[in-house]
Amino acid sequence: MSAQPKLVDLLDLATEAAYLAGRRTLAYFNAGVEAEYKGDNTPVTIADREAENVIRQAIARHYPTHTLIGEEGGEAQGDPDYKWIIDPIDGTKSFIHGVPLYGVLIGVEVRGRAQVGVIYMPALDEMLCAAEGFGARWNNRVARVSEVSELKDATLLAGSITRAMARSDAYDTLSSKVKLNRGWGDCYGYLLVATGRAEIMLDPQMNPWDCAPMLPILREAGGHFTTWSGEATIWGPDACATNGGVNGEVLRILRAEKRRAQVPGNPD
Repeated sequence: MSAQPKLVDLLDLATEAAYLAGRRTLAYFNAGVEAEYKGDNTPVTIADREAENVIRQAIARHYPTHTLIGEEGGEAQGDPDYKWIIDPIDGTKSFIHGVPLYGVLIGVEVRGRAQVGVIYMPALDEMLCAAEGFGARWNNRVARVSEVSELKDATLLAGSITRAMARSDAYDTLSSKVKLNRGWGDCYGYLLVATGRAEIMLDPQMNPWDCAPMLPILREAGGHFTTWSGEATIWGPDACATNGGVNGEVLRILRAEKRRAQVPGNPD
């Protein structure tokens, strides 16, 4: 492939790598896999490590000079203009408990801008992907956010309701205004917003590998992905996705939050 690949080439490879890695995880899903615990007390399994290796090898075959950042394998420095950010299993706690709401995440930054994103849910066989200017696709259908424009009609999700409530009054305020609030967390919550099945997804803590695909996917689906302060970045301390119609009101509430304490625990 070209040393300066087109976005569609990067998207094709990211989609293929996420699919292959996801299928690898299924060999261990609901199979009694044991988990180890890292220094930050988050779990990791052989499925995480093997899936990340599948992705790294696929990228290295096509773009050996590109930078890679993986949750499990760390950073392999290379061309800073092309940065692949990967999470082989987003939702490892769900995975080890036999819950199918876990996903493979791959995002690509091109010259510092998040332009390609893929979320693959292996146990559900849902593929959501996007590249800037090419729209977002959900299992080969157009992915679009909902047209809900008022909080009273919205569905609110959170990666961790406990951490969101411990952080500030923002979650309480939002949950009192929406139609429905649920705890469908990790990448699945963002997928639901991007495909029009929910309107708000919150994470009071965020790592870049846990959200690398979200910015291009939400943007191409007609929504927003920002920090709680409203900055469109995958490198922030927290994250918020909205359908667009309720974005202004949600950010107004998040920016006005009254902090309670340090957020307990770790994401994922």
